Amino acid sequence: MARHGLIPDRVLCSTARRTHETWTLVAAAFSKPPSVKFEERVYDASATSILDLVREIGEDVHSLLVIGHNPGLHDLAGLLIASGDVEIRERLREKFPTAGLAVIDFPLDDWRKLHRRAGRLDRFVTPRSLADATD
Repeated sequence: MARHGLIPDRVLCSTARRTHETWTLVAAAFSKPPSVKFEERVYDASATSILDLVREIGEDVHSLLVIGHNPGLHDLAGLLIASGDVEIRERLREKFPTAGLAVIDFPLDDWRKLHRRAGRLDRFVTPRSLADATD
């Protein structure tokens, strides 16, 4: 993420031990890690529940990283994406693996306006795609 300039303004992270561990590894890659909010409501949340949490994010945040769990995050990505590369969208639709990263762009200036099918899938990175790229 850091190497590609994908540095969020804020992180919304589940309170589960595994997501804490994930965030610790990710944060170490940034010269100045963004602020993180550990949120119990992300744990085992549905797509609509996570969407409601994202809508609570302040207007000062332009980019947000959500670290959570499936099936909620997988369902949320499917709910939010309206466009983007068809092949990449299909890969995401099939599976959102552990440690996967979906980068979704929204033409919004206020998270409260976030709605279904508002985003464009910019990229989808999985552990397998990273391994394939280094082979």
